[in-house]
Amino acid sequence: MLGSTHGTLTTHSRPARVVACGGTTPQAVHGTAGPPGTGAGAGTGDGGGPGSAGDLDVSGRPLTAAVPDLDRFFRPGSVAVVGASDSEGRPHTGITRRLVDWAERVGTRLHPVNPGRATVFGLPCHASVSDLPEQVDLAVLLVADPLPVIEELAGTGTTFAVAFASGFAETGADGAAAQERLAAAAARSGIRLLGPNTNLNAFETFREDLAGPAIALITQSGHQGRPVFALQELGIRLSHWAPTGNEADLETADFLSYFASRPEVGAIAAYVEGFKDGRSFLLAADHAARNKVPVVAVKVGRTEAGARTAASHTGKLTGADEVVDAAMRQFGVVRVDGLDELQDTAALLARARPPAAEGVAVYSISGGTGAHFADLATAAGLCLPALGEEKQRELHQWIPDHLGVANPIDNGGHPVGDRRGRKIIDAILADPSVGVLICPITGPFPPMSDKLAQDLVDAAEQTDKLVCVVWGSPVGTEDAYRRTLLGSSRVVTFRTFANCITAVRAHLEHHRFAASYRSPFEDAPRTPSPSARKAQALLRPGEQLSEHAGKQLLRAYGIRVPREQLVTSAAGAVRAAAQIGYPVVMKASGPRLAHKSELGLVRIGLTSASQVRDAYRELADIARHEDLPLDGVLVCQLVEPGVEMVVGVTPDPLFGPTVTVGLGGVLVEVLRDTAVAVPPFGEDQARAALGRLRGAALLEGGRGAAPADTDALVEVMLRVQRMALELGDGLAELDINPLVVLPKGQGAVALDALAFCH
Repeated sequence: MLGSTHGTLTTHSRPARVVACGGTTPQAVHGTAGPPGTGAGAGTGDGGGPGSAGDLDVSGRPLTAAVPDLDRFFRPGSVAVVGASDSEGRPHTGITRRLVDWAERVGTRLHPVNPGRATVFGLPCHASVSDLPEQVDLAVLLVADPLPVIEELAGTGTTFAVAFASGFAETGADGAAAQERLAAAAARSGIRLLGPNTNLNAFETFREDLAGPAIALITQSGHQGRPVFALQELGIRLSHWAPTGNEADLETADFLSYFASRPEVGAIAAYVEGFKDGRSFLLAADHAARNKVPVVAVKVGRTEAGARTAASHTGKLTGADEVVDAAMRQFGVVRVDGLDELQDTAALLARARPPAAEGVAVYSISGGTGAHFADLATAAGLCLPALGEEKQRELHQWIPDHLGVANPIDNGGHPVGDRRGRKIIDAILADPSVGVLICPITGPFPPMSDKLAQDLVDAAEQTDKLVCVVWGSPVGTEDAYRRTLLGSSRVVTFRTFANCITAVRAHLEHHRFAASYRSPFEDAPRTPSPSARKAQALLRPGEQLSEHAGKQLLRAYGIRVPREQLVTSAAGAVRAAAQIGYPVVMKASGPRLAHKSELGLVRIGLTSASQVRDAYRELADIARHEDLPLDGVLVCQLVEPGVEMVVGVTPDPLFGPTVTVGLGGVLVEVLRDTAVAVPPFGEDQARAALGRLRGAALLEGGRGAAPADTDALVEVMLRVQRMALELGDGLAELDINPLVVLPKGQGAVALDALAFCH
């Protein structure tokens, strides 16, 4: 039997990434009385839906993405360049030259503005923006202080402005204040502002001769986007590049929403240093998920050094990494670490069709290569199905019998002199369990590797299945690579095993996610439940609630707690124990008590009136000696054993309240096995968070133990989410520990609760 012990949850851990081979997440079938949680299957019945004007959730935050019309930003009819120069040696001369060339190339009318010039590069130059001959769509500000120009542009009908100047939020408090003034001036003028501290990447030369779905690129650092932009040289189309800089106004979320609405965009690649607003990012990611547009992102700030550098570069708050990780995962954003992973994963997601199956077949000219790749792919969670006996007999028509063809398929050397090689590839692709064929070629070996590359390209043209090649040569100048493989729009080519595996896994995950995606914003609560009024009355601003008050908070939201009574005398304790039923647990209850077990303020398994009477006196004496004010002593029902979990609410400066779940009890701070869910989330996302725990197997039972009531645990998570959304800033932090999850069908019981109020 278990008594109530408490360990305060202080940190989140970043769980290991788990990739499933297939299948769907089961829906919750368990529910308890009380207010429902947020998410699929747990709607509030409030009515309304995304897209209605002024749609807000119960916390007052928006439920729909604002999708700005950025057409005239990327393709303006007319542009003013303020601070334009053509003087040799001046810093803005090169920028002006590039803008003039860009305007000529895309057919945009460009108007230089500089009071010290009559002409710039042969174009008439105007003394100020008030002298412009027409209303411009875009003003490019090359001046050190863009604020006066923004104010002067007010009322001119200018739609967009770009501020290149640095020295704003990235420099500290004074710069941040200057940036706020700039943003406020842009808002008053009705101008959408990009920057400050940005560059010319939006006006690069994009190849117009490339076909197929394109990658749209978002970067807060222009240089970090160069590898993705260079994909054009490998035949991969890019449509847009948004360099967001400090994001005083236009931010990553704006471009994410816009790109996800563009028909030519097959995938969005992003390099993010920090978010301006967590909710706007979630809404933009949700918009992309609804449109089934994959998003791949590098998000820096995993370490203290990275977060510090990001703040000094663009002045961005990077946010708690485990919360960012959870937010991206919930809304289908593929998070990668390196720029090479970003370019390779985005390229595959942009070009590949939905998979016909999730099985991966590995075809190699070396048994060692196949074994090595199979190890890495399987460890990453890719599913390599064994080919059936009939398929193996078919392959052995062209492959010697002593070579393994179950998967990986070892051909011992791809046939060169006839069509056997193509037949092998076609036969593998024809297997219904195979959705992806990967051929790792660790180094060129002409003519075999040349013929292999050509056969793979020819086969890819005749199938809807994904064909990938890893060309491992460090040289990369071989014709088989440069002309044959890169010349194909159907074969996706990589240079490393790791990047291929990362991209293929992301491809399968994205389509699995997109096929079953239901936006949690559709079911987010819009009006307070009756529970909110009860809970508000329990909050004490600036105080920590006692355990008794904390449990009343849980009761208000239908979360089960033990039978208990708060008493203030030994005689009262004896009467309460008799009513509750022996054995009982006794605990001191007061607003300053957190680690009661460590202070000796818990007694478990009391079976008689004399034990209860003595325990009351002992607890009162300890509290008096430690100068701990009590509101009484709790006499509690002793709850049967189960899996001890912790469920809590932790505020995040970017995303608001987050819900944490993990293994609980007194070892919570030692084990640090937790996962984060970012509201709004539904039952599927709650179950996915549980699946990321290292100790998730404890909930499934084992060694004779019955499976735990996971449905009840999910229900508690949803109710805690509802509480966090409805109480908002009033609830600073909540920690239910332990939450005992009983055997399946018996529910979950919160043995202790620690709540802090703002």
